[in-house]
Amino acid sequence: MSESPNPNLVDRLAALPSLSSLPRDELEWLATRGQLESHEAGTVIAPKGEPIHKLWVILSGQVAVRVDRGTGPRVVVGWGAGEVTGMLPYSRMKSSPGNNRVDVNAEVLAIHTDQFPEMINRCPRFTAYTVHLMLDRARSFKTSDLQDEKMISLGKLSAGLAHELNNPASAIVRSAKQLGAGLAEMEAAARALGSRGLDDAALEVIDRARSAGFGDSDAVVLSPMELADREDEIADWLELHRLDTMHAATLAEMGITVETLGEVASVSGGALETAVRWIAASSLGSSLAGDIEQAGNRIYDLVGAVKRFTYMDSRGGPELVDIAPGIRDTIRVLASKAKAKGATITADLEEDLPPARASGGELNQVWMNLLDNALDAIADSGHVAVSARLENGQIVVRVVDDGEGIPADVLPRIFDPFFTTKAPGQGTGLGLEITRRLLRQFKADISVESEPGRTEFRVSLQRGEPE
Repeated sequence: MSESPNPNLVDRLAALPSLSSLPRDELEWLATRGQLESHEAGTVIAPKGEPIHKLWVILSGQVAVRVDRGTGPRVVVGWGAGEVTGMLPYSRMKSSPGNNRVDVNAEVLAIHTDQFPEMINRCPRFTAYTVHLMLDRARSFKTSDLQDEKMISLGKLSAGLAHELNNPASAIVRSAKQLGAGLAEMEAAARALGSRGLDDAALEVIDRARSAGFGDSDAVVLSPMELADREDEIADWLELHRLDTMHAATLAEMGITVETLGEVASVSGGALETAVRWIAASSLGSSLAGDIEQAGNRIYDLVGAVKRFTYMDSRGGPELVDIAPGIRDTIRVLASKAKAKGATITADLEEDLPPARASGGELNQVWMNLLDNALDAIADSGHVAVSARLENGQIVVRVVDDGEGIPADVLPRIFDPFFTTKAPGQGTGLGLEITRRLLRQFKADISVESEPGRTEFRVSLQRGEPE
């Protein structure tokens, strides 16, 4: 490397808008200590995860860093002619978060990090410029990280919601189809019963039989075995009275007994078959309508949980947040994942907890990250316990799982960006880092303790006071 500056290179540096205001002697130092490099499009000049040992002043071409956070490689930030990238002075970056790839044939002036001590002394204006760049770059990466993590959380939320909505939605469709046919049968049975000319007293007994078991909050819930026994008993009764046994299942499920049928038989005379037909059809229609209402309420509750989880009506920013509903809604959103593993999530939340000053939506993202990680850590049929208490003036939330635990050599690194113990493509290594970052916005803290069979994440939140 020549100790005398290349005048042409110095002029090229001076022509760059970002460096045009630098003193000539600083440009000469850069031209003298730097190394000209040419890279073809497609070249990865700094692979993900590997240390970067050079600062690059881009003279021509384009360079971009792509990061894959589980949704495929995406350009996080790019640089063109006149911009500076790579390792910057005072940066705490240990390795590249993604592949630094040349998109358009590029020529760069590379300054090795070995030159940084002298560069800081000889080029104070250029060094100050790179420090501002470093701050801007950190903000850009943080914004991108948070957005990606929010999208990943949204994906988890969508997947959980889809599973949870599927059962009640299917029940509504199934029951609605059956109800259409049932209404026609109920109408035909009603016409047939009306044509029998029964008196009001007989019709009252028949109607009371139809209502048996409906709306009775004290009704005993039968086990499957007991229900089967009742169905067999009713079928035998119907067969004894030379009636179609096809109605036995419906009558048993509706809480009708052979004693009730006996009362109907005593008043209906030759209209017993018609009366039983109407009771079964009417009971089935009421049952299907109840099933539809129950499934609709389930969907309504789930939509409400998601609305609360995302704080759709919130104005944003710190506010007084009741954390208990957010934790419960998060558990509800993740219920399908827990069910798939045969796992259980229990919540022990102290009553009358004071509110925390935080952002409700971002706080729920914290609960989502911690509970989702806990479910990943446990074996099938494992257990996750969530508790919330007021301790020493702070609101303390603990998420404890009975998984294998975090190895001692890994524990100090779990909050590092891009560090993950999950298989490739299954984790971004950002969840816990962003969790800690979100909590620090509210002057909250997170810590972890782990041993085989027990891992505890502890979140300490500031108690919110009304303004």
